[in-house]
Amino acid sequence: MKTITSTEDLAAFCSEAATAPYVTVDTEFLRERTYYSKLCLIQLAYPGQGDENAVLVDPLAGELSLEPLLELFRNTNVVKVFHAARQDLEIFFIDHGVIPDPLFDTQVAAMVCGFGEQVGYETLVKRIAKQGLDKSSRFTDWSRRPLTDAQKKYALADVTHLRVIYEYLAAELERTGRARWVAEELGVLTDPETYTTRPQDAWQRVKTRSSSSRFLAIVRELAAFREDYAQSRNIPRNRVFKDDALTELASTKPVTMEDLGRSRLLLREARKGPIADGILAAIKAGMECPKDALPKPDTSKDQLQVNPALADLLRVLLKARTEASGVAARLIAPAADLDAMAAGQRDVKALTGWRREVFGEDALRLCEGRIGLAVKGRDVEVIEI
Repeated sequence: MKTITSTEDLAAFCSEAATAPYVTVDTEFLRERTYYSKLCLIQLAYPGQGDENAVLVDPLAGELSLEPLLELFRNTNVVKVFHAARQDLEIFFIDHGVIPDPLFDTQVAAMVCGFGEQVGYETLVKRIAKQGLDKSSRFTDWSRRPLTDAQKKYALADVTHLRVIYEYLAAELERTGRARWVAEELGVLTDPETYTTRPQDAWQRVKTRSSSSRFLAIVRELAAFREDYAQSRNIPRNRVFKDDALTELASTKPVTMEDLGRSRLLLREARKGPIADGILAAIKAGMECPKDALPKPDTSKDQLQVNPALADLLRVLLKARTEASGVAARLIAPAADLDAMAAGQRDVKALTGWRREVFGEDALRLCEGRIGLAVKGRDVEVIEI
């Protein structure tokens, strides 16, 4: 199990990998104590048997530059294969501004190939590679050195088995003509906006019960301060204050340090100093926000007039299409899309791209009364009307 600790060795490996059709990639990182992920280990492999052509790269080695790997990521002649790539891609984009191209995510491909929704790597190793995984190092501290042989073996398995999984899924997509489906799904992963967090938009992730615009304005200012503070100091946002404390502050609207001291949910560190100052300033800004700049609550779901009978029929049609295609129902059309369609809305993901081919076109025809459904034995069939 070779571990690369020098730029020269990394460049040599990446030069060899650049002649291969694909390279499998995985990372180990820590995020419990920081806002941004700390990259601790990179695993790489190109076609071969066992540990052949597979290496570990130690980004914590002081003299190592990742530029040869970034150059490989930019090489459009080599497919970069990940499993559940989002967090890995976020690290490379945030740290280096690079998103691997072209990209293949075996979790996405497996969903399209009928392995269920968000299938895990271990499941694919068992079902496709016919191997088992050693789980003993799953919760290890990857920042500690030296790494044990068990840790190295565990980490390397994440890219050696991935070669078999990729080759199987790529062949299956070619056989079924569904490669375009995967390409559509990867659009989100390859979009830089996916990994861009703006403090002014952070409030939209906070769950609230109130739809008061003034309340939401305070939530917006508090969430923006928390995000900015956490980013600038590279600490988890919950270390500043948690969501329940945020909504409590938006409700109680403290104006002095003494008021902050009465909070039931605010951490002790947030009752004084720069966090306390930021909280009071954010609440003041939310209270003084002009009416024309107040956030507007999303009431679109509350206004939906769902036809329950039509929603049930859409669910029956979806189940039939799921069984026929082998693709997980929630991947094709989540319940919210079905309800929206049954309420007359058409701006839903289920009516776009490959989803429209598999389900959306017939769903529209069902909504318009142009087809019906019939049961024949255990099968559901479409009937032209």
